[in-house]
Amino acid sequence: MKFIKLPNELYKSEKYYIPYLISDRKKFFDRKKNPFFKHARAAYYLAYRDGKLAGRITGCVNDLHNEFHNEKTGFFGFLDCIDDFEVGRALLEAAENFVRAEKMEIIRGPMNFSTNDEIGLLVEGFDSYPVFMMTYNPPYYIDLYDKLGLKKVEDVFAYYIDEKSRPSDRLISIVEKVLARSRVKIRKINLNDFERELEIVRKIYNDAWSSNWGFVPMTPEEFQHTANDFKKLVEPELVLLAFIDDEPAGFSLAMPDYNQIFRKMNGRLFPTGLLKFIYYTKFKRLINGARIITMGIVHKYQKMGLDMILCYDTFINGPRIGYWWGEMSWILESNVLMNKAAETLGGHVYKKYRIFDKRLG
Repeated sequence: MKFIKLPNELYKSEKYYIPYLISDRKKFFDRKKNPFFKHARAAYYLAYRDGKLAGRITGCVNDLHNEFHNEKTGFFGFLDCIDDFEVGRALLEAAENFVRAEKMEIIRGPMNFSTNDEIGLLVEGFDSYPVFMMTYNPPYYIDLYDKLGLKKVEDVFAYYIDEKSRPSDRLISIVEKVLARSRVKIRKINLNDFERELEIVRKIYNDAWSSNWGFVPMTPEEFQHTANDFKKLVEPELVLLAFIDDEPAGFSLAMPDYNQIFRKMNGRLFPTGLLKFIYYTKFKRLINGARIITMGIVHKYQKMGLDMILCYDTFINGPRIGYWWGEMSWILESNVLMNKAAETLGGHVYKKYRIFDKRLG
C-alpha cells in the first residue's frame, strides 16, 4: 500500500495529477491476479531519505517481449520520487540490478509494465490533465532522466481534436470512395456476443501491431483480463469493427475520459467514490471527451484507408452522443500512417511522452 499510495502524497500539490483507483492498482500489481506475470517477473522497490518515504520503482523482465524481438531487454517503470538525484539514482540502480541478474543487456522505460499498458515520461504538455490511462509527471523528471544517463529511444504523441477540427470535404470524399469500392462494412461492437467479438479484436490487434516498435502480443488470458475491466466502461458507439467481405479487417477503440470523474474521487471507490462515479456518469453527464486508445488494421488491408474510415466514424459518432473533444494516443513518432491520419482529421500534437534506453555494463 505504501508503494501504491506514494504518488498521491508526492504529487498532492500538482494541479494536474489524478490519483489512480487504489482497488485497481492493488489488482494490477498482484502477481496472482494479473496474467501478465505468467510470462514476466517484476520486483518493487521503495526508497527512503532520512527515514521518510521518498520514491518507488519497478524492475521487470518480460519473456514475451524478448522472445518476440529477440532481445535481452529489461524494463523499469513506476519511477516516482522526490526531486533528488541521489534518490533517483538509487532507485534506477535497484531496477538495473534486478534485470542484470536476469542476464539482460538493456534497461528500457518507463514502462508500466509493457506497451500494452501505460508508457512514457511526459516531456511536453504539462498544462492540462492526462486523459484516461495516460500518465502524468512533473517537469523535473526530464533533468533527472538525463543525469541518470538514460537516452531517448522513441517518442509517442498525443493528438488533440475537438468540434472545431471538422473533417475536410476532401477527407469525406475519400471515405465515401473507399466505402463504395472496397466492400467495407463498419459496425459497432455487440456486447451481447462479447466473447466472440473479443476474439475477433484480439486477432486483429496481434496482427496489426506486430511490426510496431516495442509491440508485445497479448495472450488470450491477458486480453480477456483487460476486456473484462473495459466491458463495464465502454461506450458501444465508440468501439468499431471493420469487415471486408465479412472478413475481420480492423477495429478501433475509444473510451470516455473517465479521468474527468476519477480526479474527483481521490483514488477511492468506497465508501463515497462509487456514488460519485454513478452521479457524474449517469446523472450529471460530466464526461464530454474521449480517448481513441487503439486502432488496428490487419496487414493485408493496410494502406486502403480503413484507418481514416474508423477515425472519421468515431469523430462523427462522438458529438452525437455527447463527446465534443478527443485525444488520439498514443501514436509512435515512427508510425507515419497514423500520424498522417491524425493530422488529416485536424488533430495537433499537444503532449509528448518519451521512452528511454540504457545499456547495462
